[in-house]
Amino acid sequence: MLEKLIAKPVEDEKTATLFKKQLHLMLFLRVVLLTLLLGINVLLQSSDKNIITPPLNYIIVFVGVVYLFTIASALILNFIRRYSTFTYIQLLMDVLLISILLFYSGGSQSIFAILYLFPIIAGGIILSRRGGLAAAAASTLAYGFILYLEYFGYHPQYLDDFWYIPLQDIRSILNFFSIHGLVFFITAILSSLLSERLRRTEKELISTTLKYDQLSELYKKIFDDIPSGIIVLNQKNIISFNPSSEHITGFRFNEVVGKNINLPFPGIKLDAEMNFRSEVEITTKDRKKIPIGYSAARLNMPGTDDDFRIVTLQDLSRTKEMERKIIQAEKMATIGEMSAGIAHELRNPLAAISGAAELIDASGDIKPQNQGLMNIITRECNRLQNSINDFLTFSKPLEPEKEWVPLLPLVQELIQLLQHTEDWPENCKSFIEIPEKMACWADPEQIRQVLLNIFHNSCVALRDRTGEIRIRAEEVTDDSGIDKTFITVSDNGAGIPDLIIEKIYEPFFTTHENGTGLGLSIARQIATTHGGGIIISSVEHQGTTAEIWLPLP
Repeated sequence: MLEKLIAKPVEDEKTATLFKKQLHLMLFLRVVLLTLLLGINVLLQSSDKNIITPPLNYIIVFVGVVYLFTIASALILNFIRRYSTFTYIQLLMDVLLISILLFYSGGSQSIFAILYLFPIIAGGIILSRRGGLAAAAASTLAYGFILYLEYFGYHPQYLDDFWYIPLQDIRSILNFFSIHGLVFFITAILSSLLSERLRRTEKELISTTLKYDQLSELYKKIFDDIPSGIIVLNQKNIISFNPSSEHITGFRFNEVVGKNINLPFPGIKLDAEMNFRSEVEITTKDRKKIPIGYSAARLNMPGTDDDFRIVTLQDLSRTKEMERKIIQAEKMATIGEMSAGIAHELRNPLAAISGAAELIDASGDIKPQNQGLMNIITRECNRLQNSINDFLTFSKPLEPEKEWVPLLPLVQELIQLLQHTEDWPENCKSFIEIPEKMACWADPEQIRQVLLNIFHNSCVALRDRTGEIRIRAEEVTDDSGIDKTFITVSDNGAGIPDLIIEKIYEPFFTTHENGTGLGLSIARQIATTHGGGIIISSVEHQGTTAEIWLPLP
């Protein structure tokens, strides 16, 4: 039996905690109830001895046994895990103790028969219907056994000193037995029904409370985390102000709570039937004016006639900025289309002028003093032609047709090409650190143009000084797991001043006398359409580094 009581738990921890709490209460009530009833019985005993009371030494021994058993049960309760079995044992022991008290206090004439209701009700509450019926059956059998002993003359001798008349009629015995047994079972059924209803009510209450807490937490999270500002008003006074409202306006909740909404935000109107979204400019706490969109609605709160309203607001600064940029982009697109058309129109007469100048120059009819002017015409026509070509490339970029492009031969070819131009410095050296079989995934012509523009800029930066150009390439994997071809071009030239480093990507911005200002713009545009990018870093008088990366397929 002890091993079964100390065996592994059969209930979950929540049920075990409830059992333990109820058992502690039952043990406590057992001691209190028996102590009070026996104490009252002894104190109020009449001289006529109309109420049967056991001798005082019997009562002391009985109370001592009850106390010791209860203390031992409370200690054992900390170690057992089968609480149902332990409860049945406690109920049977209560029935046994009450039966002993009943036997020594007059049996059928004892006033303590009502104590049988205690284990019955306790069993119904703790173990539901099965526990209540088990306690009722045990009480009925125990009470019947006491009546049996009384019928056959078994009773303590001291009962003869009281008004004790044992039952000798079998019909009277059956009458007592049936009435008490019926009461015991009715009590068990009623207590179990009440217990089951109480359990269902508690379960529904716990479920409802949990759902309410979850819903309350959900509403709180929505209220706190929603990006739109939410302000709740009562009679136009602010009673709630979510974090997004604080972020938009700059005011803290404790700075506006209880104030009329028109004091910090005078532009917000609360029309009676405002079912549309309006825009207004408000002043934030740091005196900055921002546009916001807002709407107001009435809250119909049950049980009150107060005028509750909710105001939702949203910062439109970014939206307005995006609208401005879209309008500007549309204007620039229109201007770009017009400029491209004009550039196309300029190419034909420009080609005619250049061709005519070359024919005149080839004919030999030009006077020596005018040969310089003819050279200027030819050179500037070529420069203007190159500018128009760059502009058309920038204004209408082509979609890249990607393929594997070997990097080392391409770089060697471009360096060799630049070395035979006037832009290559006399004392410049090039160092190429590219694996022989490395290739990038790109449009061959477009990546050629990107590298040529970057190399040309390095050549110009090294003009009139001894320097070097280092070109290195490697394959890397970024933090997101994407493989890329990483190309680095560095020189130790004049560098770029900090004041203009942010402007180098702007179209037509150049510091070179004969530059078009489109080289880096076109290079970055091509890298972007490939899914990559370009970063230029520079230290004045020390050199410049260009980092180009292109994603691998």
